[in-house]
Amino acid sequence: MSMKPDPGWWKTIFDDVYLLTDARSVCDQDITRREVDLICELLPIRSEHRVLDLCGGHGRHSLELCARGINHCTLLDYSQHLLDHARTSAAGFDYPMDFVRADARSTGLPAESFDHAFIMGNSLGYIQEPGSDSQILTEANRLLRLGGWLLVDVTDGAAVKESFNPIAWHEIGTDIVVCRERNLEEDTLYTREMVVSKEKGLIRDCNYCVRLYESHTLGALLEEVGFKEVDVHTDFSPHQRTGDYGFMNRRMLGVGHKL
Repeated sequence: MSMKPDPGWWKTIFDDVYLLTDARSVCDQDITRREVDLICELLPIRSEHRVLDLCGGHGRHSLELCARGINHCTLLDYSQHLLDHARTSAAGFDYPMDFVRADARSTGLPAESFDHAFIMGNSLGYIQEPGSDSQILTEANRLLRLGGWLLVDVTDGAAVKESFNPIAWHEIGTDIVVCRERNLEEDTLYTREMVVSKEKGLIRDCNYCVRLYESHTLGALLEEVGFKEVDVHTDFSPHQRTGDYGFMNRRMLGVGHKL
C-alpha cells in the first residue's frame, strides 16, 4: 500500500483521535511546562507583550503562558476542533486568550500585531506544496513588530535519519494500539498510522507526511524570509524516558529576530 497521503491530510487529522494517539507528547503537562520553559528562555517575553501561538493546536503552550502571567495570547490553528478544545480550557481558568481559525500561510490578521510568535510541536513541513513553509514563516514575519522574535520547534531531521525506525507501535491504556509504518524519501517522511481498539476494531487508518529539516536548512529558511540573528538549538528532548514518540523526542529550536 502506498503511504503517499492526500495533499489536504492536515486539514482533517487533528481531532480527538490525534489527541489520543499523540497524548504522550501533546497532552502531558510536564512536557508542556518544559517546552514553555524553553520558550521563555529563548524569547524575551514580558507580561504586557502580545504573543502569537501559530499552528498552536489545542493551545497547551498558550494556556501555560497565561498561567504564568502573559496577558495577551492569540492561538491560531486550522483545526476548529482543537480551537474549541482550547477555548473550553481557557474559559475554565478565565484566561485572556484570542482564538483564530486560519491557514497559517495567510492569516488575515493585521501586520505588526505581535511582539513575539512561536510555532511549536513540529507544526512545520505538513503542506507539501512547494514554498509552503516559506509562506508560513513570511506570514509570521509580517505579523511581528520590529524587534520581535520568532521561535520554530521542529523534529531534528539529522537525528531521524541517523536512527530511522520504519515500524513503531505503542499501547494506550488497555484498549488502544497505535501502529505506524514509515518510509523516508530524501527529506520527506511518509507515515501510515493505524489506530485499533481491541474492543471496537479499527478506529483510524490514515497516511500523512512531514518535511524534515536539519539545523542548516532550518537556519537558511529563516534567513531567506528575512529574519536576522538566526540561531538553531539542537538536541532538545522534553521526554524524560527513551522511546519512539513519533519523532517528537529529538527536536530543534530555530530563533530569528525581525529587525
